[in-house]
Amino acid sequence: MAIVIAAVLAGIAVSVALVLASGAPDGAGPPGSAEAPASVEPSAPAAPTTSTSPEPPPPSPEPTPDVTFTLVAGGDILTHGPVLDSAQRQGDGAYDFAPLMANVRPYVDGADLALCHLEVPVAPAGTQPSGYPVFGAPVELITAIDAEGWDGCSVASNHSVDRGFAGLEATLDAMDDVRLGHTGTARTEAEAASTQMYTVREGGRTVSVAQVSFTYGLNGLPKPDGKPWAVDTFDADAADVQPILDAAQAARDDGADVVVASVHCCVEYRVAPSPAQQSIVDQIGASGLVDLYIGHHAHVPQPIQLVDGGPSGQGMWAATGHGNYLSNQDTQCCVADANSGYVTTSTITVDPEGAVDVSVEWTAVTVDRLDNHTMHVLRNILDTGAGNLSASEAQARWRRVADAVGDQAPERASAPQPLADAAYSDLRWWHAGM
Repeated sequence: MAIVIAAVLAGIAVSVALVLASGAPDGAGPPGSAEAPASVEPSAPAAPTTSTSPEPPPPSPEPTPDVTFTLVAGGDILTHGPVLDSAQRQGDGAYDFAPLMANVRPYVDGADLALCHLEVPVAPAGTQPSGYPVFGAPVELITAIDAEGWDGCSVASNHSVDRGFAGLEATLDAMDDVRLGHTGTARTEAEAASTQMYTVREGGRTVSVAQVSFTYGLNGLPKPDGKPWAVDTFDADAADVQPILDAAQAARDDGADVVVASVHCCVEYRVAPSPAQQSIVDQIGASGLVDLYIGHHAHVPQPIQLVDGGPSGQGMWAATGHGNYLSNQDTQCCVADANSGYVTTSTITVDPEGAVDVSVEWTAVTVDRLDNHTMHVLRNILDTGAGNLSASEAQARWRRVADAVGDQAPERASAPQPLADAAYSDLRWWHAGM
Protein backbone atom coordinates (compact mmCIF):
# COMPACT_ATOMS: atom_id res chain seq x y z
CA MET A 1 0.00 0.00 0.00
CA ALA A 2 2.94 2.46 0.76
CA ILE A 3 4.52 1.85 -2.69
CA VAL A 4 1.22 2.65 -4.43
CA ILE A 5 0.81 5.98 -2.55
CA ALA A 6 4.40 7.06 -3.30
CA ALA A 7 3.97 6.40 -7.01
CA VAL A 8 0.76 8.41 -7.07
CA LEU A 9 2.37 11.43 -5.36
CA ALA A 10 5.35 11.36 -7.72
CA GLY A 11 3.05 11.41 -10.71
CA ILE A 12 1.20 14.43 -9.31
CA ALA A 13 4.45 16.37 -8.86
CA VAL A 14 5.53 15.76 -12.46
CA SER A 15 2.14 16.87 -13.75
CA VAL A 16 2.30 20.18 -11.82
CA ALA A 17 5.79 20.94 -13.13
CA LEU A 18 4.75 20.40 -16.72
CA VAL A 19 1.78 22.71 -16.34
CA LEU A 20 3.89 25.51 -14.92
CA ALA A 21 6.55 25.18 -17.62
CA SER A 22 4.11 25.31 -20.50
CA GLY A 23 1.81 28.22 -19.46
CA ALA A 24 -0.04 30.02 -22.30
CA PRO A 25 1.71 33.20 -23.82
CA ASP A 26 0.37 36.75 -23.03
CA GLY A 27 -2.57 37.73 -25.27
CA ALA A 28 -3.34 34.09 -26.16
CA GLY A 29 -6.59 34.28 -24.18
CA PRO A 30 -9.58 36.52 -24.68
CA PRO A 31 -8.84 40.27 -24.49
CA GLY A 32 -8.47 41.49 -20.90
CA SER A 33 -8.27 37.96 -19.43
CA ALA A 34 -5.33 36.41 -17.70
CA GLU A 35 -5.60 32.62 -17.22
CA ALA A 36 -4.27 31.40 -13.89
CA PRO A 37 -2.60 28.06 -13.72
CA ALA A 38 -4.96 25.16 -12.90
CA SER A 39 -4.98 23.91 -9.33
CA VAL A 40 -4.93 20.12 -9.11
CA GLU A 41 -5.91 18.48 -5.85
CA PRO A 42 -4.37 15.13 -5.16
CA SER A 43 -6.85 12.31 -5.58
CA ALA A 44 -7.48 9.88 -2.77
CA PRO A 45 -5.70 6.60 -3.13
CA ALA A 46 -7.87 3.95 -4.76
CA ALA A 47 -9.20 1.31 -2.46
CA PRO A 48 -8.00 -2.15 -3.27
CA THR A 49 -10.60 -4.16 -5.15
CA THR A 50 -11.79 -7.49 -3.88
CA SER A 51 -13.89 -10.11 -5.59
CA THR A 52 -17.20 -10.74 -3.72
CA SER A 53 -19.86 -13.39 -4.37
CA PRO A 54 -23.55 -12.40 -4.52
CA GLU A 55 -25.40 -12.64 -1.20
CA PRO A 56 -27.30 -15.95 -1.01
CA PRO A 57 -31.09 -15.60 -0.96
CA PRO A 58 -32.70 -15.86 2.49
CA PRO A 59 -33.78 -19.39 3.35
CA SER A 60 -37.39 -20.26 2.63
CA PRO A 61 -39.50 -20.31 5.79
CA GLU A 62 -40.23 -23.74 7.20
CA PRO A 63 -43.68 -24.87 6.13
CA THR A 64 -46.23 -24.67 8.92
CA PRO A 65 -46.83 -28.27 9.94
CA ASP A 66 -50.13 -30.07 10.07
CA VAL A 67 -51.52 -30.42 13.58
CA THR A 68 -52.74 -33.95 14.26
CA PHE A 69 -54.33 -35.06 17.52
CA THR A 70 -56.65 -37.70 18.93
CA LEU A 71 -60.01 -36.96 20.53
CA VAL A 72 -61.67 -39.67 22.61
CA ALA A 73 -65.36 -39.54 23.54
CA GLY A 74 -67.38 -41.85 25.76
CA GLY A 75 -70.97 -42.74 26.52
CA ASP A 76 -73.36 -41.91 29.34
CA ILE A 77 -72.05 -41.75 32.91
CA LEU A 78 -74.98 -42.64 35.17
CA THR A 79 -74.50 -43.15 38.90
CA HIS A 80 -77.45 -45.40 39.68
CA GLY A 81 -77.86 -46.44 43.31
CA PRO A 82 -76.03 -49.78 42.87
CA VAL A 83 -73.13 -47.95 41.18
CA LEU A 84 -72.88 -45.68 44.22
CA ASP A 85 -72.87 -48.76 46.45
CA SER A 86 -69.99 -50.29 44.47
CA ALA A 87 -68.00 -47.07 44.71
CA GLN A 88 -68.55 -47.00 48.49
CA ARG A 89 -67.36 -50.59 48.84
CA GLN A 90 -64.23 -49.75 46.87
CA GLY A 91 -63.60 -46.72 49.09
CA ASP A 92 -64.30 -48.39 52.45
CA GLY A 93 -67.24 -46.09 53.08
CA ALA A 94 -66.00 -43.16 51.03
CA TYR A 95 -66.75 -43.00 47.31
CA ASP A 96 -64.01 -44.30 45.03
CA PHE A 97 -65.01 -44.64 41.38
CA ALA A 98 -61.48 -45.08 40.04
CA PRO A 99 -61.36 -48.89 40.45
CA LEU A 100 -64.62 -49.19 38.50
CA MET A 101 -63.13 -47.43 35.47
CA ALA A 102 -59.47 -48.47 35.76
CA ASN A 103 -59.49 -51.02 32.92
CA VAL A 104 -60.60 -48.40 30.39
CA ARG A 105 -58.26 -45.68 31.62
CA PRO A 106 -55.49 -46.29 29.01
CA TYR A 107 -57.97 -45.53 26.22
CA VAL A 108 -58.86 -42.23 27.88
CA ASP A 109 -55.54 -41.13 29.32
CA GLY A 110 -53.70 -41.90 26.08
CA ALA A 111 -55.71 -39.41 24.02
CA ASP A 112 -54.68 -35.83 23.38
CA LEU A 113 -58.22 -34.69 24.24
CA ALA A 114 -60.82 -36.79 26.05
CA LEU A 115 -64.43 -35.59 26.36
CA CYS A 116 -66.86 -37.50 28.56
CA HIS A 117 -70.63 -37.19 28.84
CA LEU A 118 -71.64 -36.53 32.45
CA GLU A 119 -75.37 -37.17 32.47
CA VAL A 120 -75.90 -36.54 36.17
CA PRO A 121 -75.42 -33.48 38.40
CA VAL A 122 -73.42 -33.35 41.59
CA ALA A 123 -75.42 -33.34 44.81
CA PRO A 124 -75.28 -29.87 46.40
CA ALA A 125 -73.30 -29.47 49.61
CA GLY A 126 -75.26 -30.64 52.62
CA THR A 127 -77.35 -33.15 50.64
CA GLN A 128 -76.93 -36.88 50.16
CA PRO A 129 -75.98 -38.52 46.85
CA SER A 130 -78.84 -40.27 45.09
CA GLY A 131 -79.47 -42.48 42.08
CA TYR A 132 -82.36 -42.85 39.67
CA PRO A 133 -84.81 -41.19 39.14
CA VAL A 134 -83.46 -37.97 40.69
CA PHE A 135 -79.69 -38.21 40.38
CA GLY A 136 -77.15 -36.49 42.56
CA ALA A 137 -73.59 -37.80 42.35
CA PRO A 138 -71.00 -37.36 45.09
CA VAL A 139 -68.26 -34.88 44.27
CA GLU A 140 -65.79 -37.78 44.25
CA LEU A 141 -67.17 -38.72 40.83
CA ILE A 142 -65.67 -35.53 39.40
CA THR A 143 -62.32 -36.34 40.98
CA ALA A 144 -62.39 -39.81 39.42
CA ILE A 145 -63.32 -38.46 35.98
CA ASP A 146 -60.36 -36.12 36.13
CA ALA A 147 -58.00 -38.84 37.36
CA GLU A 148 -59.02 -41.17 34.53
CA GLY A 149 -57.73 -38.64 32.03
CA TRP A 150 -60.80 -36.82 30.79
CA ASP A 151 -60.20 -33.18 29.85
CA GLY A 152 -63.84 -32.11 29.98
CA CYS A 153 -67.43 -33.26 29.64
CA SER A 154 -70.66 -32.33 27.95
CA VAL A 155 -73.24 -31.86 30.71
CA ALA A 156 -76.52 -31.00 28.97
CA SER A 157 -78.87 -33.93 29.58
CA ASN A 158 -82.39 -34.73 30.68
CA HIS A 159 -81.02 -34.96 34.25
CA SER A 160 -79.17 -31.62 34.30
CA VAL A 161 -81.58 -30.03 36.79
CA ASP A 162 -82.50 -33.12 38.83
CA ARG A 163 -81.06 -31.28 41.84
CA GLY A 164 -82.19 -27.84 40.75
CA PHE A 165 -79.98 -24.88 40.00
CA ALA A 166 -77.94 -25.63 43.14
CA GLY A 167 -77.00 -29.02 41.70
CA LEU A 168 -76.08 -27.43 38.39
CA GLU A 169 -73.82 -24.96 40.19
CA ALA A 170 -72.27 -27.68 42.34
CA THR A 171 -71.43 -29.68 39.22
CA LEU A 172 -69.66 -26.85 37.42
CA ASP A 173 -67.92 -25.65 40.58
CA ALA A 174 -66.51 -29.14 41.16
CA MET A 175 -65.37 -29.38 37.54
CA ASP A 176 -63.69 -25.99 37.75
CA ASP A 177 -61.83 -27.12 40.85
CA VAL A 178 -60.02 -29.82 38.84
CA ARG A 179 -59.87 -27.81 35.57
CA LEU A 180 -62.31 -30.01 33.68
CA GLY A 181 -63.96 -28.24 30.75
CA HIS A 182 -67.76 -28.22 30.60
CA THR A 183 -70.46 -27.18 28.18
CA GLY A 184 -74.24 -27.38 28.01
CA THR A 185 -75.13 -25.72 31.32
CA ALA A 186 -74.20 -22.38 32.86
CA ARG A 187 -74.25 -20.49 36.15
CA THR A 188 -74.57 -17.04 34.59
CA GLU A 189 -75.89 -15.61 31.36
CA ALA A 190 -72.36 -14.57 30.41
CA GLU A 191 -71.13 -18.12 30.92
CA ALA A 192 -73.99 -19.43 28.78
CA ALA A 193 -72.88 -17.11 25.97
CA SER A 194 -69.26 -18.27 26.17
CA THR A 195 -67.75 -21.15 24.20
CA GLN A 196 -65.92 -24.05 25.81
CA MET A 197 -62.58 -24.21 24.00
CA TYR A 198 -59.73 -26.69 24.18
CA THR A 199 -56.24 -25.79 22.99
CA VAL A 200 -53.98 -28.17 21.07
CA ARG A 201 -50.33 -27.24 20.49
CA GLU A 202 -48.09 -28.98 17.98
CA GLY A 203 -44.97 -27.89 16.09
CA GLY A 204 -45.33 -24.23 16.99
CA ARG A 205 -48.99 -24.07 15.96
CA THR A 206 -52.06 -23.69 18.13
CA VAL A 207 -55.45 -25.15 17.23
CA SER A 208 -58.69 -24.32 19.05
CA VAL A 209 -61.30 -27.04 19.51
CA ALA A 210 -64.81 -26.00 20.56
CA GLN A 211 -67.46 -28.27 22.07
CA VAL A 212 -71.17 -27.44 22.23
CA SER A 213 -73.71 -29.56 24.12
CA PHE A 214 -77.51 -29.72 23.84
CA THR A 215 -80.30 -31.86 25.29
CA TYR A 216 -83.80 -32.58 24.02
CA GLY A 217 -85.35 -31.73 27.40
CA LEU A 218 -85.27 -32.02 31.19
CA ASN A 219 -87.65 -34.89 31.99
CA GLY A 220 -90.53 -32.46 32.31
CA LEU A 221 -88.77 -30.25 34.85
CA PRO A 222 -88.69 -26.53 34.09
CA LYS A 223 -85.52 -24.59 33.63
CA PRO A 224 -84.48 -22.72 36.78
CA ASP A 225 -86.76 -19.77 37.41
CA GLY A 226 -85.59 -16.67 35.60
CA LYS A 227 -82.64 -18.52 34.07
CA PRO A 228 -83.69 -19.75 30.61
CA TRP A 229 -80.00 -19.84 29.64
CA ALA A 230 -79.07 -22.36 32.38
CA VAL A 231 -79.35 -25.44 30.11
CA ASP A 232 -78.87 -25.64 26.34
CA THR A 233 -81.95 -27.32 24.89
CA PHE A 234 -83.52 -27.84 21.47
CA ASP A 235 -86.71 -29.33 20.05
CA ALA A 236 -85.67 -32.84 19.07
CA ASP A 237 -89.19 -34.00 18.21
CA ALA A 238 -89.35 -31.31 15.52
CA ALA A 239 -85.70 -31.94 14.57
CA ASP A 240 -85.12 -28.20 14.98
CA VAL A 241 -81.33 -27.94 15.07
CA GLN A 242 -81.11 -24.16 14.76
CA PRO A 243 -79.99 -23.61 18.38
CA ILE A 244 -77.17 -26.12 17.82
CA LEU A 245 -76.14 -24.43 14.58
CA ASP A 246 -76.23 -21.01 16.23
CA ALA A 247 -73.87 -22.26 18.94
CA ALA A 248 -71.58 -23.84 16.36
CA GLN A 249 -71.47 -20.58 14.39
CA ALA A 250 -70.71 -18.65 17.58
CA ALA A 251 -67.85 -21.06 18.24
CA ARG A 252 -66.48 -20.39 14.74
CA ASP A 253 -66.81 -16.66 15.33
CA ASP A 254 -64.86 -17.10 18.58
CA GLY A 255 -61.98 -18.63 16.63
CA ALA A 256 -62.65 -22.37 16.72
CA ASP A 257 -60.71 -24.38 14.15
CA VAL A 258 -62.62 -27.56 15.02
CA VAL A 259 -66.21 -27.79 16.32
CA VAL A 260 -67.60 -30.84 18.14
CA ALA A 261 -71.35 -31.11 18.76
CA SER A 262 -72.55 -33.31 21.64
CA VAL A 263 -76.27 -34.03 21.27
CA HIS A 264 -78.37 -35.75 23.95
CA CYS A 265 -81.48 -37.24 22.34
CA CYS A 266 -83.73 -39.09 21.11
CA VAL A 267 -85.39 -42.52 21.69
CA GLU A 268 -84.00 -44.69 24.49
CA TYR A 269 -82.99 -48.36 24.02
CA ARG A 270 -83.30 -48.18 20.25
CA VAL A 271 -80.21 -49.16 18.25
CA ALA A 272 -81.42 -47.74 14.94
CA PRO A 273 -81.69 -43.93 14.97
CA SER A 274 -85.27 -42.66 14.90
CA PRO A 275 -86.30 -40.63 11.83
CA ALA A 276 -86.06 -37.41 13.87
CA GLN A 277 -82.62 -38.37 15.16
CA GLN A 278 -81.36 -39.14 11.66
CA SER A 279 -82.73 -35.81 10.45
CA ILE A 280 -80.89 -34.03 13.26
CA VAL A 281 -77.61 -35.69 12.30
CA ASP A 282 -78.11 -35.02 8.59
CA GLN A 283 -78.98 -31.35 9.11
CA ILE A 284 -75.97 -30.74 11.32
CA GLY A 285 -73.75 -32.38 8.73
CA ALA A 286 -75.26 -30.34 5.89
CA SER A 287 -74.68 -27.08 7.79
CA GLY A 288 -70.94 -27.30 7.23
CA LEU A 289 -70.36 -25.91 10.73
CA VAL A 290 -69.56 -29.08 12.68
CA ASP A 291 -66.56 -31.39 12.26
CA LEU A 292 -67.67 -34.22 14.58
CA TYR A 293 -71.03 -35.31 16.05
CA ILE A 294 -71.11 -37.13 19.40
CA GLY A 295 -74.47 -38.67 20.33
CA HIS A 296 -75.86 -39.74 23.73
CA HIS A 297 -79.04 -40.70 25.63
CA ALA A 298 -80.16 -43.90 23.88
CA HIS A 299 -78.21 -46.00 26.47
CA VAL A 300 -77.42 -48.51 23.73
CA PRO A 301 -74.76 -48.31 21.03
CA GLN A 302 -75.94 -46.80 17.75
CA PRO A 303 -74.36 -46.56 14.29
CA ILE A 304 -71.28 -44.55 13.41
CA GLN A 305 -71.93 -42.84 10.09
CA LEU A 306 -70.18 -40.59 7.61
CA VAL A 307 -73.00 -38.26 6.53
CA ASP A 308 -72.97 -35.69 3.75
CA GLY A 309 -71.63 -32.20 4.36
CA GLY A 310 -69.10 -31.18 6.95
CA PRO A 311 -66.95 -28.03 6.75
CA SER A 312 -64.82 -29.45 3.94
CA GLY A 313 -67.74 -30.89 2.00
CA GLN A 314 -66.16 -34.33 2.39
CA GLY A 315 -68.66 -35.49 5.00
CA MET A 316 -69.13 -35.35 8.78
CA TRP A 317 -68.53 -38.31 11.07
CA ALA A 318 -71.40 -38.93 13.47
CA ALA A 319 -71.33 -41.40 16.34
CA THR A 320 -75.09 -41.26 16.76
CA GLY A 321 -75.11 -42.96 20.15
CA HIS A 322 -72.16 -44.07 22.29
CA GLY A 323 -74.34 -46.18 24.58
CA ASN A 324 -73.55 -46.36 28.28
CA TYR A 325 -70.12 -45.82 29.77
CA LEU A 326 -70.74 -46.42 33.48
CA SER A 327 -74.22 -47.43 34.64
CA ASN A 328 -76.29 -50.18 36.24
CA GLN A 329 -78.37 -50.88 33.16
CA ASP A 330 -78.74 -54.27 31.50
CA THR A 331 -81.54 -56.78 30.94
CA GLN A 332 -82.66 -56.40 34.57
CA CYS A 333 -84.16 -53.01 33.76
CA CYS A 334 -83.88 -52.41 30.11
CA VAL A 335 -82.32 -54.33 27.22
CA ALA A 336 -79.18 -56.40 26.80
CA ASP A 337 -77.47 -53.72 24.71
CA ALA A 338 -77.60 -51.30 27.67
CA ASN A 339 -74.76 -53.06 29.49
CA SER A 340 -72.25 -51.94 26.87
CA GLY A 341 -71.25 -49.03 24.69
CA TYR A 342 -68.21 -47.76 22.89
CA VAL A 343 -65.59 -45.07 23.08
CA THR A 344 -64.60 -43.36 19.87
CA THR A 345 -61.07 -42.33 19.01
CA SER A 346 -61.13 -39.61 16.36
CA THR A 347 -57.86 -38.68 14.68
CA ILE A 348 -58.12 -35.05 13.58
CA THR A 349 -55.68 -33.20 11.33
CA VAL A 350 -55.76 -29.45 10.72
CA ASP A 351 -53.58 -28.44 7.77
CA PRO A 352 -51.77 -25.08 7.42
CA GLU A 353 -54.73 -23.59 5.53
CA GLY A 354 -57.17 -24.67 8.25
CA ALA A 355 -58.79 -27.59 6.41
CA VAL A 356 -59.82 -30.34 8.83
CA ASP A 357 -59.69 -34.09 8.22
CA VAL A 358 -61.36 -36.50 10.66
CA SER A 359 -61.28 -40.28 10.92
CA VAL A 360 -63.10 -42.31 13.59
CA GLU A 361 -62.46 -45.67 15.26
CA TRP A 362 -64.47 -47.41 17.99
CA THR A 363 -63.66 -49.59 20.98
CA ALA A 364 -66.36 -51.62 22.73
CA VAL A 365 -66.61 -51.32 26.53
CA THR A 366 -68.91 -52.99 29.04
CA VAL A 367 -69.83 -52.99 32.73
CA ASP A 368 -69.79 -56.12 34.88
CA ARG A 369 -72.51 -55.04 37.28
CA LEU A 370 -72.12 -58.20 39.41
CA ASP A 371 -68.43 -57.46 40.00
CA ASN A 372 -68.69 -54.02 41.61
CA HIS A 373 -69.57 -52.45 38.25
CA THR A 374 -66.08 -53.04 36.93
CA MET A 375 -65.65 -51.80 33.38
CA HIS A 376 -63.80 -53.75 30.68
CA VAL A 377 -62.54 -53.22 27.17
CA LEU A 378 -64.34 -56.12 25.50
CA ARG A 379 -61.61 -56.81 22.94
CA ASN A 380 -59.23 -57.54 25.84
CA ILE A 381 -61.39 -60.28 27.41
CA LEU A 382 -62.85 -62.07 24.38
CA ASP A 383 -60.74 -65.18 24.93
CA THR A 384 -60.59 -65.28 28.71
CA GLY A 385 -63.58 -63.47 30.13
CA ALA A 386 -63.16 -61.49 33.35
CA GLY A 387 -64.88 -61.21 36.71
CA ASN A 388 -68.40 -62.56 36.31
CA LEU A 389 -68.24 -62.37 32.52
CA SER A 390 -67.41 -65.58 30.70
CA ALA A 391 -65.59 -65.51 27.38
CA SER A 392 -68.82 -66.39 25.58
CA GLU A 393 -70.67 -63.54 27.32
CA ALA A 394 -67.88 -61.11 26.43
CA GLN A 395 -68.07 -62.26 22.82
CA ALA A 396 -71.85 -61.84 22.74
CA ARG A 397 -71.59 -58.31 24.12
CA TRP A 398 -68.85 -57.40 21.64
CA ARG A 399 -70.94 -58.74 18.77
CA ARG A 400 -73.94 -56.61 19.77
CA VAL A 401 -71.78 -53.48 19.83
CA ALA A 402 -70.14 -54.30 16.49
CA ASP A 403 -73.51 -54.96 14.85
CA ALA A 404 -74.87 -51.66 16.16
CA VAL A 405 -71.87 -49.63 15.01
CA GLY A 406 -72.00 -50.92 11.44
CA ASP A 407 -69.17 -51.19 8.96
CA GLN A 408 -68.29 -47.58 8.13
CA ALA A 409 -65.78 -47.06 10.95
CA PRO A 410 -63.07 -49.56 11.93
CA GLU A 411 -62.54 -51.02 15.39
CA ARG A 412 -59.57 -49.81 17.44
CA ALA A 413 -57.90 -52.59 19.40
CA SER A 414 -55.17 -50.62 21.18
CA ALA A 415 -55.07 -47.54 23.36
CA PRO A 416 -54.14 -44.27 21.63
CA GLN A 417 -50.91 -42.42 22.27
CA PRO A 418 -50.63 -38.62 22.41
CA LEU A 419 -49.73 -37.08 19.04
CA ALA A 420 -49.64 -33.37 19.92
CA ASP A 421 -47.18 -31.51 22.13
CA ALA A 422 -49.93 -30.39 24.53
CA ALA A 423 -53.71 -30.25 24.82
CA TYR A 424 -55.79 -28.74 27.59
CA SER A 425 -59.07 -27.11 28.55
CA ASP A 426 -59.43 -23.36 28.46
CA LEU A 427 -61.03 -21.71 31.49
CA ARG A 428 -64.59 -21.02 30.35
CA TRP A 429 -65.52 -19.29 33.61
CA TRP A 430 -62.58 -16.90 33.20
CA HIS A 431 -63.67 -15.93 29.69
CA ALA A 432 -67.17 -15.36 31.07
CA GLY A 433 -65.79 -12.89 33.61
CA MET A 434 -66.73 -15.00 36.62
